[in-house]
Amino acid sequence: MLSTLVVILAAAAAEPLPNTKIEALPKSAALPGDTPEKIALGRLLFFDPILSATRDVACATCHHPQHGWADGRPTPIGVHASGLGPARKLIQGAPFLPLKRNTPTILNTAFNGIESGKPFDPTKSPMFWDNRVQSLEAQALVPIRQREEMRGDVCTEAEAVPTMVERLKSIPEYVKLFQTEITAEKVTQAIAAYERTLITPDSPFDRFMRGDKSAMTTAQQQGMAAFQKAGCALCHNGPMLSDYKLHAIGLTDSATNRTEFRTPSLRNLKHAAPYMHHGGSTTLDEVLLFYDRLMDQAAETFEGGDTTLPPLDPLLRQMNMLPEDHEPIKAFLESLNSDDYDKSAPDRVPSGLK
Repeated sequence: MLSTLVVILAAAAAEPLPNTKIEALPKSAALPGDTPEKIALGRLLFFDPILSATRDVACATCHHPQHGWADGRPTPIGVHASGLGPARKLIQGAPFLPLKRNTPTILNTAFNGIESGKPFDPTKSPMFWDNRVQSLEAQALVPIRQREEMRGDVCTEAEAVPTMVERLKSIPEYVKLFQTEITAEKVTQAIAAYERTLITPDSPFDRFMRGDKSAMTTAQQQGMAAFQKAGCALCHNGPMLSDYKLHAIGLTDSATNRTEFRTPSLRNLKHAAPYMHHGGSTTLDEVLLFYDRLMDQAAETFEGGDTTLPPLDPLLRQMNMLPEDHEPIKAFLESLNSDDYDKSAPDRVPSGLK
């Protein structure tokens, strides 16, 4: 095993280091076909439980404006439950459990995969903690098919999307709003158009990077320098402060034994707690302490120590975060927060469901 590790490290050393540039977001994520009518339709669909086979879960159940367009839970609860956010509970006797991975906020997911200095293709935007699908449109259908999220035991996975379309066709208001035949493709296009409006491109960091040197405090600017010096930008780079690649940081998914997870965006962290793929860190202090310990683990592993530890990404060798960097880095992360986003929900949805 040690010889294999040496080969991996030698190969990594031969590769150039990532582009660690960080920069402002584009001011819009809209695509040419995102008309006001399509966006309004997508908003209704996003909040309507009619998309779930059980008719009791909407996209907004786990991505709610009251909770920063996430749910504030370590991991989400889908079908056969009541309440929102941390207060959500399974109905007594329901044969379901919470899902295994933390709910990311959908704020700015329209920019997933964006890189500095490269053309951005939204059809290739990676989604989920394991990047298993690409594009907002493709992502929208996954929870509808998932048993624990929106399908329950009402129908099979193969039946979930077609029966969802039939439910929409039975509602006269949706027939009118779609204007043409209702299809799964048109459903996902409308939801994606709406999600592309949920962006925060005007944080203090964004304004600073566009030239307003008063937008970030002195402490935040010092924190940005500490962030770069510590090596955080090796993975947290680009406009979204994420390279959207899979990295091994010593954590394992208990459900799949996966050891590599996507670099999360650092934007709007104050709205996105708890953190990590398992939602196991409730504060940024806990996250920074995790990385302190991780660097010690990496040093031991890469120097031929304990080979029973989970695999680690060779980029960790380049990190140099010190305890005194924690507070400055937290100050910088604050500059990536923005409260300037849509927090509204429709008063009603065409299905008439709650």
